Amino acid sequence: MFKRYRRLRLNESLRDMVRENNISVNDFIYPLFVVEGQGIKNEISSMPGVFQMSLDEILKECQEIINLGIKSIILFGIPNLKDSIGSDALDENGIIARSLRAIKEKFPTLFVITDLCFCEYTDHGHCGILDHVCKSVDNDATLEISAKQALIHAKAGADMIAPSGMMDGIIYTLRKALDENGYENLPIMSYSTKFASAYYGPFRDVAQSAPSFGDRKSYQMDPANRLEAISESLEDESQGADILMVKPALAYLDIIRDIKERSRLPLCVYNVSGEYALLKAGQKAGVIDYERVMMETMISFKRAGANLIISYHAKEVAKILNSNKGYL
Repeated sequence: MFKRYRRLRLNESLRDMVRENNISVNDFIYPLFVVEGQGIKNEISSMPGVFQMSLDEILKECQEIINLGIKSIILFGIPNLKDSIGSDALDENGIIARSLRAIKEKFPTLFVITDLCFCEYTDHGHCGILDHVCKSVDNDATLEISAKQALIHAKAGADMIAPSGMMDGIIYTLRKALDENGYENLPIMSYSTKFASAYYGPFRDVAQSAPSFGDRKSYQMDPANRLEAISESLEDESQGADILMVKPALAYLDIIRDIKERSRLPLCVYNVSGEYALLKAGQKAGVIDYERVMMETMISFKRAGANLIISYHAKEVAKILNSNKGYL
């Protein structure tokens, strides 16, 4: 006798009962980009529905996010003035610190994660202090200023810090700095496996962080390397990371599964700008059922092993989940 798998598929209620993975608004972290000024809400042409916003508009957006049931944001700061070392990121009155204080004052229960990096703050667009001999980022000099940046975020009220620069030793450095300054309970979400990916293209429009020369291949990961990708995340786990991450997500589902099978830490994925832009382009062209494809993409991340999803689709997904449309 052969197995009749369809017995468990013929009834909608039964399909729901035996579904192995589900999506919840609790899974999502929504990215926000804050700029200087007031009354600013600039839509990014390559990312429809995504905006650079001044702080007053960010606060309105936070209220909408909370109303949708989303519990967390990840905050990126874009200052007016940039220099070679990203000084605004090291200023207790810089854009990220001021924004953090305002958000936490108005929405104390909103869980605010801060992106800790220098690419948005430097005039050269790289993720730290330059090593002009190697024509790359000086790893250890960048570790030193990253610790300073982490303490500024902590003092301003960050609920979690997420270093994205892919510097060797960053988790150890930040954990040590935070612990020594009384922030031993502040968690770190590591961008532990971050690839040098073409999928980041539209992000550089919204974050104004495109490198002025070269690329980031000397410090971000080679997309061809599976074993190194696993090692990167396991190394950050050993240094004290509380949550690991794979970025991008959609083209790296195998890596998500590989890491999930080897670590017991929660795993986040970043559904990046290029992935978002491709679906939006497909929607505009009328060649895909946009909402169904979007929801299928989200469940693929959960099926691969993700616990958390950073996504520009988060508000759209929340609206679908709240409406009980049942796309899955």
